[in-house]
Amino acid sequence: MYYYSLNEYLKKTFGEKVYKISLDGGMTCPNRDGTLGSHGCIFCSEGGSGEFAAQRALSVSEQIEQAKRRISKKSDCKKFIAYFQPFTNTYAPVSYLRKIFEEAVAPEEIAALSIATRPDCLGDDVLDLLDELNKKKPVWVELGLQTIHEKSAEYIRRGYDLNVYDESVKKLHKIGVNVITHIILGLPNESKKEIIESVRYAGERSDGIKLQLLHVLKGTDLLKDYERGMFETLTLDEYVDLLCDCIEALPP
Repeated sequence: MYYYSLNEYLKKTFGEKVYKISLDGGMTCPNRDGTLGSHGCIFCSEGGSGEFAAQRALSVSEQIEQAKRRISKKSDCKKFIAYFQPFTNTYAPVSYLRKIFEEAVAPEEIAALSIATRPDCLGDDVLDLLDELNKKKPVWVELGLQTIHEKSAEYIRRGYDLNVYDESVKKLHKIGVNVITHIILGLPNESKKEIIESVRYAGERSDGIKLQLLHVLKGTDLLKDYERGMFETLTLDEYVDLLCDCIEALPP
């Protein structure tokens, strides 16, 4: 089965292989600091889904250099994407966001800026900054939608309605920013039909999509439900079968 991979897109867009560097911008999340909740989404670890990011005690420039040295041991890649991954990476004053994002895109070898965030953390001031940055280097915003189904959104404690996602996508596209949507495959009590509905919905609205297999991490509330026997994770065969159906549901 053919699909348009990120690797193929990057080579076509930038003329060569591009490696994604995971950076920690030192932020938290409204679902953790008490604004919406204090425990985060049910599947999110203490590291805010950023286990592979660099140490937040380092500056952005130091994180990039450290990652480049690590990558050089296994790849001769010369271009990189600065990817702000852990927690919610627009959840800070714009003055701070400007500082770290401009620092990230300053090196010549940084080909693009990718920002993982929540659609309810994209105020007009943030959008203005992203518009400005996008004129310097390509900016991608990665939105953790995970599912379009209300019962699942409530279970995972997502903390915003589907229409918030829809409006954010429209605003980002209006300023020419590419949107990548994250969908989790295998959320508890979701049928294959419901999962494919989420994938199709996101695919019709996004420029890229991440199909993420549900994995149960230590220290999460999801683990507690798993240990109680409230759900089972997908087998390899079930996952592959589901993934193929999801890819078929996506636009070219």
